[in-house]
Amino acid sequence: MTAVASEPSAKAAAGLALADAADGGRLLTFSGRLDSYSIAGVWREARAAAAAAPNRRIVIDASAVDYCDGGGVAMLVDLLRQPRPADAPISVRGLKPQFKTLLDQFDPHAFEAPAAPPPPQTRTVEEIGRGASQLFRDMRTQIAFIGETTGALWFALTHPQRVRWKDVWYECEQVGANALPIVTLISFLLGVILAFQAAVPMRQFGAEIFVADLVGLAIIRELGGLMTAILLAGRSGAAFAAEIGTMKVNEELNALTTMGLDPVRFLVVTRIIAAILMVPLLSLYANLVGVLAGGLTMLSFNIPLVTYLKEVDSAVDLKDLFAGMVKTPVFAVLIAGIGCLRGLQTQTGASGVGISATRAVVSGIVLLVAVDGIFAVIYYILDI
Repeated sequence: MTAVASEPSAKAAAGLALADAADGGRLLTFSGRLDSYSIAGVWREARAAAAAAPNRRIVIDASAVDYCDGGGVAMLVDLLRQPRPADAPISVRGLKPQFKTLLDQFDPHAFEAPAAPPPPQTRTVEEIGRGASQLFRDMRTQIAFIGETTGALWFALTHPQRVRWKDVWYECEQVGANALPIVTLISFLLGVILAFQAAVPMRQFGAEIFVADLVGLAIIRELGGLMTAILLAGRSGAAFAAEIGTMKVNEELNALTTMGLDPVRFLVVTRIIAAILMVPLLSLYANLVGVLAGGLTMLSFNIPLVTYLKEVDSAVDLKDLFAGMVKTPVFAVLIAGIGCLRGLQTQTGASGVGISATRAVVSGIVLLVAVDGIFAVIYYILDI
């Protein structure tokens, strides 16, 4: 029996003892710490010992190993993946459970095949074609999802007792109540910025009072609902995508389907209902905060708050409030629907959930701006 030890480490040395087993095999006994600082010597010796006995069974005894990190696991995997005859394999025994769990994550035979070559570089025209094809496939998927969701919402409307209202109220808290701080902050800053930027040039003409008209109409008709929707697309839409995406990665959606539950009715409908209930209320709240913030800003220009509010009341009527609020249920459906769709489209892998959340935010904001533009054209045609 011979013994080989690596160079001394600052903490402990990795040891390797070589011996012949009673059944004719070869026994490699590791001891000490198997980490990246101490395995260099024993790694070389272990490979040499395995190569010197190509037709003998090799047993790696790790019962005396006190510590094993990624470097030690890499050494064991390297030894296990060495090409050997079928009757002379290499095996590991005695490894502590916490280290064995780390080793079991790797398949030694997966490293035998050479790495796949990098994909060939494609031409610009081909990339454009692929992008267009992916766009059309995504549009087809969205249309199918819209139809499926519409059917699920109609079922919920005609069978309200089948709706999981407890989940709806929970989602209302997540979408509505928990979003109040950020909506308050952004709406307040929006009102302050609009009022200040408009008052500075208007002051040259003595028309500071008309800042109230600008702030009131801009926030109530347009910016209050749109900014609230964009905030919720980045907050709640991404959360919906991440939640459902994580459930898909963990195969919880497959479990729901196996139990006979429709994931759209079970997960998507409750989130869409919660968004429809909360987004109009948050938009109305954002309108109030933004208008009041503009009034507080005008105090620095010697415009009393009462005068400011009277001017807003004279410039804004119910038609303007209706024009801004009628868009909010559409925004709510877009936010929740896109978030849930991207969650259902989540691919496997470590980055799948992150990609779905990113796609939910980007798609949601783009669609919100596009739909808001469509509403602006309709209002212009209808003279609203």
